[in-house]
Amino acid sequence: MVTLDVRPQLLDALSALRDRVAAARFPLPLAGAPRARANRDELLAQLDDYLVPRLREPEAPLLAVVGGSTGAGKSTLVNSLVGRRVSEAGVLRPTTRTPVLVCHPEDHHWFSGMRVLPDLTRVWVPHREVGDELLLPGEDPARVLRVETADTMPRGLALLDAPDIDSLVADNRVLAAELVCAADVWIMVTTAARYADAVPWHLLRTAKEYDATLVTVLDRVPHQVVSEVSRQYGALLTKAGLGDVPRFTVPELPESAWGSGLLPASAVASLRTWLVHLVQDPAARQHAMTRTAHGVLDSLKARMPELASAAAAQYAAALRLTSAVDTAYDSEHARVRGRLQAGAVLAGDALKRWRAFPLDCSGQELLDALVESLAALLLCAVTAADERVAEAWRREPAARAPELTGREPSLESPEHRIGIAVRRWRRELEEYAEEEVRELDRSVAPDPEVVAVLVATVLLGGRRARAAGERLAERIGAHGALRLRDRGGRLLTETVDRVMHTERERCLAPLDALDVHPEPQAELIAALSVLQKER
Repeated sequence: MVTLDVRPQLLDALSALRDRVAAARFPLPLAGAPRARANRDELLAQLDDYLVPRLREPEAPLLAVVGGSTGAGKSTLVNSLVGRRVSEAGVLRPTTRTPVLVCHPEDHHWFSGMRVLPDLTRVWVPHREVGDELLLPGEDPARVLRVETADTMPRGLALLDAPDIDSLVADNRVLAAELVCAADVWIMVTTAARYADAVPWHLLRTAKEYDATLVTVLDRVPHQVVSEVSRQYGALLTKAGLGDVPRFTVPELPESAWGSGLLPASAVASLRTWLVHLVQDPAARQHAMTRTAHGVLDSLKARMPELASAAAAQYAAALRLTSAVDTAYDSEHARVRGRLQAGAVLAGDALKRWRAFPLDCSGQELLDALVESLAALLLCAVTAADERVAEAWRREPAARAPELTGREPSLESPEHRIGIAVRRWRRELEEYAEEEVRELDRSVAPDPEVVAVLVATVLLGGRRARAAGERLAERIGAHGALRLRDRGGRLLTETVDRVMHTERERCLAPLDALDVHPEPQAELIAALSVLQKER
């Protein structure tokens, strides 16, 4: 008889794999991202709610989750198996909102804590009437697990009545899928009228894919067509490779729809007998538990590479978006450097004021015009880069992520940030000029403002500013002029580089915030490899 492997090394490997799965993110809206997110969430639910707890405590009671579509009669079935009303049953849909777990009183401690389904708040009132309000103030009914006890339940078994898997309420559907992932035994309930629907078959195929211990219940079957419907349903199961799945039929009775929520004991006797045998026969219990656990472990061989592939696709898309930003800003940065070398800043109003300096234009006015022209050149480059990025991103589906398209405007505009950077460059250049002038003989020292104006004109004017270089050398000497030009030139380069880098980072910030990295792909595969080795 195959037994569960509960060695510490295996549990450590499984915990490490679980952490890698939890860390995987798929924020970019690629074609496979929704499936990857759903697969990750489902896998986390199976690891957290079932596999890890089961391997750590194989002696814990079996958990049989009763799942199915709206109106399948899950609550009535659970009530009838227990022998009293523990879960809401009725004609209103969806009827099951808060999931209900019922077990023997001596098994209550296994489920009152956070061993399984740790994300659900436990609510337990030992003596109550069905329908009484049990939710805590402000509690979300979709995230509550009501725990009931009944002496009629066999020890070692718990039944969980899950919400409808096709509920109109999205949270109910998510919770139903999460609860099924916590099951040792999947009890899939469908009806004579809906046994061919897509919803129950999706669950059945998922159970087959994971090789879970599975039971099907064909509910509300009119006695006139029991044989025909049972035969057709059996044929569908066989065709789907599920012919060996235990199958039970519950006849249509008045209690199914309008009664007290309890069917006669004879209607569910065969299913109850099967469940009792499952938990009381050691071999049967071990087989059911081991099959489901091994099914989840075996499924990792296909599911982990699929997650890794999706993570790689996310990183590849992030690289394409980043590359578009880098290409645009590198191009505009190079254009700015070329324009500076060509003296493009000394144009328009700045050129007019230079020609009028110093007779009809003060040094402050000329510096103001040069700074304004430099800021305009940088703003034009940043605007052009942003437009190129926007055009490239429009062709990339990954850029449609809400975090990238719905960005709130910055409190500071590029014009404001660039203005601050350029004015800072001016102040530091003026300080350099003052330092240079202080080194000269005070009797012949020129005005520091004039020196600052001349060196700024030299740095920003290109060939048009040749005369400015000659005047600068006349005032502070050739060596001083060369030294000041070198210092000012380095400062100008640093300022331009800083502006372009800052604006590039601003453009990339929303993408960086999504935290898409290359590591998850390798980490997922490595975690699977370690687990496979330990198995």
